[in-house]
Amino acid sequence: MAIIKEKVTWIHHWSKKMFSFKTTRSPSLRFNSGEFALMGILIDDKPKLKAYSISSANHEDYLEWLSIKLDNGPLTSKLQHIKVGDEILVNSKSTGTLVIDYLLPGRNLYLISTGTGLSPFMAIIKDPRTYERFEKVILTHTVQYPEELAYKDVLESFNTEWDMITEGNFVYFNTLTKSPWEREGRITNWIKDSSLFKHTTKQDLDINLDRFMICGSEGLNKDLMNYFKGIGMKEGNTQIAGTYLVEKAFVE
Repeated sequence: MAIIKEKVTWIHHWSKKMFSFKTTRSPSLRFNSGEFALMGILIDDKPKLKAYSISSANHEDYLEWLSIKLDNGPLTSKLQHIKVGDEILVNSKSTGTLVIDYLLPGRNLYLISTGTGLSPFMAIIKDPRTYERFEKVILTHTVQYPEELAYKDVLESFNTEWDMITEGNFVYFNTLTKSPWEREGRITNWIKDSSLFKHTTKQDLDINLDRFMICGSEGLNKDLMNYFKGIGMKEGNTQIAGTYLVEKAFVE
């Protein structure tokens, strides 16, 4: 386990609450798509690191990150002001629950995210192995306001830009909770009343064939864990494959 220095090559601020950036990637840094690593910067000459999902897929030659902005955050208050050319620090050890190998075989893969929980799924949807394992991949992203829909334009044209990988089998589905929108409300409601499945696959939820990955707030995680457990689904982890996975590393 070592701390690696990488250089910032690109930055994009999506909103007042969220931004993305890319960095170089050292050949020694290896990971599975969907995992996270400790990442940060020097603050007062001391390394300040925090767990961040890697937004880039494991085959890409750069690292990409999606972060919130918190003016009073010990790390994010400084990180949000980085510029191209600045150095960041990355722990070479990656880990995490959101890896497709930890899911039992299935038909449809639903990637359920809120806010910056989108990050690991940006890696998973660019990994060819995802489409070898599942017939259809559905990515949902729920935020409060339209400007917080990070990567929206990229995701809306994803089947066209990444057709060699997706073969048209990718679906992007977003909802807003505090602004008028075509699809409004919490994603949990869309799941529980089956609206999500009718809109995306035209099929009812089948616990024997549908698989889920969840990355979001503590409320989202607990709500969906209870719901899936109640309908007979099995939570997976790094040791035992299941029908759904939940990343809990970012919830205090």
